[in-house]
Amino acid sequence: MAKQTTVRLPDELADRAEAVARVRGESLNQLIIDSLEAEIERVRGDDDFTARAKRLLDRDREILDRLAE
Repeated sequence: MAKQTTVRLPDELADRAEAVARVRGESLNQLIIDSLEAEIERVRGDDDFTARAKRLLDRDREILDRLAE
């Protein structure tokens, strides 16, 4: 199942993205999906990012635990 969302792109970026998708023979939607997947994989390999994510999750868990008391 796919989730539909709206993305607002600056005109110049939208034009360039449409051109890249057209040259690659794919939809703009597919280009955006591929780009997001690549970025997510990139940050997953970034130790600083994963450390910050862990700190945020730990903080959120502490807050939720206090609320549940």
